[in-house]
Amino acid sequence: MGRGDTQEAAPPTSAYRSVMEEYGYEVGKVIGNGSYGTVYEAYYTKQNVRVAIKIISKKKASDDYLNKFLPREIQVMKVLRHKCLINFYQAIETTSRVYIILELAQGGDVLEWIQRHGACSEPLAGKWFSQMTLGIAYLHSKGIVHRDLKLENLLLDKRENVKISDFGFAKMVLSNQPLHSSPSYRQVNCFTHLSQTYCGSFAYACPEILLGLPYNPFLSDTWSMGVILYTLVVAHLPFDDTNLKKLLKETQKEVTFPRNYSISQECKNLVFQMLRQATKRATILDIIKDPWVLKFQFEPPTHEIRLLEAMWQPASTTNRHQSLETI
Repeated sequence: MGRGDTQEAAPPTSAYRSVMEEYGYEVGKVIGNGSYGTVYEAYYTKQNVRVAIKIISKKKASDDYLNKFLPREIQVMKVLRHKCLINFYQAIETTSRVYIILELAQGGDVLEWIQRHGACSEPLAGKWFSQMTLGIAYLHSKGIVHRDLKLENLLLDKRENVKISDFGFAKMVLSNQPLHSSPSYRQVNCFTHLSQTYCGSFAYACPEILLGLPYNPFLSDTWSMGVILYTLVVAHLPFDDTNLKKLLKETQKEVTFPRNYSISQECKNLVFQMLRQATKRATILDIIKDPWVLKFQFEPPTHEIRLLEAMWQPASTTNRHQSLETI
């Protein structure tokens, strides 16, 4: 959820408490705020576990959010189960609110960590980035795009492992349809209306989005991953998002690294692969196979690679694949 909206940071009202207690949740302190509601820490008495509860006020939420984005977020989260993603447990709806019960990440988010400690060491950046890569590989292999990847949405558990959160803008683009590494993959927008919709933060947005062009949402996720990796090792964003014209100009050029940071060439090369024009940009399959990323993986990501390769088969394998070329 977004920061800076503190109007609901007061303790939960008795109405919140009674609904939650009915379901076995003891609501605790506020751990996050957004435009339409608040995230609380809570204790689930039935299973003796701490959870996060996102409480959305229907009065404050827009119709578009309640009717389009929220149902989609719940639908997407229900099918996701991965160690690098925040798990969804339950959604409860009353006449005035929606309660979403989620896995609790007790270590805060990566943005807060960087604000407190500065740039990550390369091994730590490698650990966090490789964990994010596993989570995004899992999403993309299911035909799902996140569309709002940023440091605030990378949460840390108590062992400082990354968990990707906030699926409010996520969408299932393709349901088990094979893609190819040919132009049909690069132009996913040919067969999805999603590519006209921009969600997320400008600082993390790829140039084609900033230009208002139809875009491949899988490749917009990998651009955002490039922004994240750069920021992990440098402690500031690669592009200045305070001026849209300047931002657009900056995203067209190769990103530069400050001289006073000792960052390996392999890490820099990976950033260059992600922060480039869409026709040449790294896919999640390229990223998960990158030597710098593999160096930090706890075990070889064979399963994830197999799933992704099954999606991006060579275009000539079957007639059904051929037909996608003309859509």
